Amino acid sequence: MDLLGLADFILVARHGGFGKAERATGRPKATLSRRVAELEASLGLRLVERGARMLKLTEEGRALHQRAGALLTELDETASAIAAGGDKPRGRLRISAPMLFSQTAMGKLAASFALKYPEVRLEVTTEDRLVDMIEEGYDLVIRVDPDPDKSLVGRVFLRDRLVLVAPAGMAHPKDGAVVPAIVRGSLASTKTWAITTDTGSITSIHIEPILSLSSLLNVRDAVRMGIGAALLPISLVGQDIALNKVAKWGEVKGSEIGLWALHPSRRLLSARVSAFLDHLKSAFPNGKPDELSAYIDG
Repeated sequence: MDLLGLADFILVARHGGFGKAERATGRPKATLSRRVAELEASLGLRLVERGARMLKLTEEGRALHQRAGALLTELDETASAIAAGGDKPRGRLRISAPMLFSQTAMGKLAASFALKYPEVRLEVTTEDRLVDMIEEGYDLVIRVDPDPDKSLVGRVFLRDRLVLVAPAGMAHPKDGAVVPAIVRGSLASTKTWAITTDTGSITSIHIEPILSLSSLLNVRDAVRMGIGAALLPISLVGQDIALNKVAKWGEVKGSEIGLWALHPSRRLLSARVSAFLDHLKSAFPNGKPDELSAYIDG
């Protein structure tokens, strides 16, 4: 593939037309048009639909722009960094992170990263859906126990698990007594919770769901208010347990999860991605739930 032709195609696609690319970059419109035509010929594909007043990318053109644009930008930034005498993190860094982690820790993480690396333009999107980071142009994604994906590489930077907590003044149930409970999801979804106590015994807690909330932060606040018991990540209630604001009744066996930081395996690891990975490692050196709990409340 002609890299000069590819670079000119990216310029035209990014600016939305040959004339706009000419005005923005100073490259002659005729040269841009010729380079894109030669690229189309070499690939055997039509990349753009040329109109009298506007240019529209074909489906193949959009795919090439999404995939190659980020790579060329990364190469350009790498060359600029080398020319400047170092590999200092700079440029745009797009991250997708799940809702709960974003609500509890990402604001603090992003702010401290921005202070440390002022030349990086950090953009964080909060969503629980499974994003296609290559197609959607993300540099890094944070996922909970992701399925294996050959196109992505990364590492676990935090681990967590579910515990059963109740208001500090609520008596532990005896003889099959029913406990008022706050749940996430349908009120009729479950009637018992199986937990492992601190002594190692497994017991079932019979519950009556009385309140349904979609946010785990809201569930935690309701437990603090004395409404009922709930299953929550230990990272979210660790400090409350230590301060006796809520009581821990047990843990949910097999509920361990890992938070992963992932990036494309086919892409060179940029200085800004590497810097954010190091930033996560610095914030959570051992990857334990109590580190996240202390970070949230610190």
